[in-house]
Amino acid sequence: MGTFKAVVIEKGDGGQSVALKDFDESGLMDGDVTVRVTHSTLNYKDGLALTGKAPVVRRWPMIPGIDFAGVVEASSHPDWKPGDSVVLNGWGTGETHLGAYAEKARVKGDWLVALPANLTPEQAMAVGTAGYTAMLALLALERHGLSPAAGPALVTGAAGGVGSVAVALLARAGWHVIASTGRADEEAEYLRGLGAAEIIDRRELGAPGKPLGKERWAATIDAVGSTTLANALAMTRYGGAVAACGLAGGMDLPASVAPFILRGVALFGIDSVMAPLPLRREAWSRIARDLDPAALSVMTTTVPLDQVIDRGPEILAGRTRGRVVVTIA
Repeated sequence: MGTFKAVVIEKGDGGQSVALKDFDESGLMDGDVTVRVTHSTLNYKDGLALTGKAPVVRRWPMIPGIDFAGVVEASSHPDWKPGDSVVLNGWGTGETHLGAYAEKARVKGDWLVALPANLTPEQAMAVGTAGYTAMLALLALERHGLSPAAGPALVTGAAGGVGSVAVALLARAGWHVIASTGRADEEAEYLRGLGAAEIIDRRELGAPGKPLGKERWAATIDAVGSTTLANALAMTRYGGAVAACGLAGGMDLPASVAPFILRGVALFGIDSVMAPLPLRREAWSRIARDLDPAALSVMTTTVPLDQVIDRGPEILAGRTRGRVVVTIA
């Protein structure tokens, strides 16, 4: 047993504090696999945990970070042996189980997925939970029977982590992608580089609208929620679908039943945290096959572990673009 570097959130009488410090390996939680973490990433939920802006963390002390890529150091799980390269998303890491912003993690082997052979650990975390969530949303739309022939696809919060990967995945699959962002002038070139065919300002979707609007798209991947999601539903074509996977705009849904009962629109909820293992494997397999490495590189910036604390407020304020990879080792 020894110590390793970790970002640690603690809570006292004065509130929450967060710092990079030495963490004793004996303090790791129960699990049958110990992983040497090499890379993590910064997700919106991580920003909430780092800043304490929402009650993401439910035990203290906590090592935040909801996903990682790394190498197995020790295992009593039958599926994993030392030297295996693995990826983890969700399962309460960084919330109820010590997470990824550390040089080591101890987790349940059932939570792990093998790193796809044609992805590096850094690329896997450039995808991260945000990109894996985007793929879960695309799979839901495809299972509904939708394809590019049905019409355009809308992506809300398009310059963010989920949105950037969603734009790239949809475009690579042949969809006409309409990207909605609050930074239309600033991000237009970036989004077109990922494959967006049209850019619209989020204000078109951010104000209260009618129960039914003009039919504009067949599918949506929504990372915003609230009024934006309501308007996306109201303007979905007959028989279309919306995959909702985020709440950057709020948890409410000021909508009506009109899109559902008059146009047969479907609303799919996308949960990345507790998704079953077969679905996770399918999502990562499709990511490795379908996501353009060049597009992934364009949307990715990298920071060392000692800078991730400062990035928390930035992602909540919408000042990050695409994906932020955190280099651990």
